[in-house]
Amino acid sequence: MKKILFLVVSHVLVGAVGFAIGIYTLPILIAPPPPSVEELETLSQQAVYTGEFQRDLEGSDLLHWGEGRVSVGPQSIVFVGKLAPGPDYKLYLSPEFVETGAEFERLREHMVRVGDVRTFENFLVAVPESVDPARYNTVIVWCESFAQFITAARYR
Repeated sequence: MKKILFLVVSHVLVGAVGFAIGIYTLPILIAPPPPSVEELETLSQQAVYTGEFQRDLEGSDLLHWGEGRVSVGPQSIVFVGKLAPGPDYKLYLSPEFVETGAEFERLREHMVRVGDVRTFENFLVAVPESVDPARYNTVIVWCESFAQFITAARYR
């Protein structure tokens, strides 16, 4: 009986570890190639605002972080740097700087979702015509699937 219980527990544990590794690596495996350096440089020069994603924010941790420069323009948001990989990342603009999931949830109704983040090293997200980045001051990367704060940068 102990042997069967041990086998069941060990198989469940191995299955859970495999599932967790799959959740972490799948977004990396299916991510499209990042935009070209030339495209990022061209669009960064058209930006009106810039900010920095930093790893040491209160809501960031070992698995949820961003690091690099973000440039915000009227037509696009350009990021040159790295994000911790994960599923279902969304880019938001906020009227206030936030650095935790609780702050994000509190202000969410005042934010605007700009688009999807599909790459983890450099990204480019088009700003919809209906969105005016000058009405906001912070860019936020948020994981919708797990309601997890990833990173934020104040740009004005």
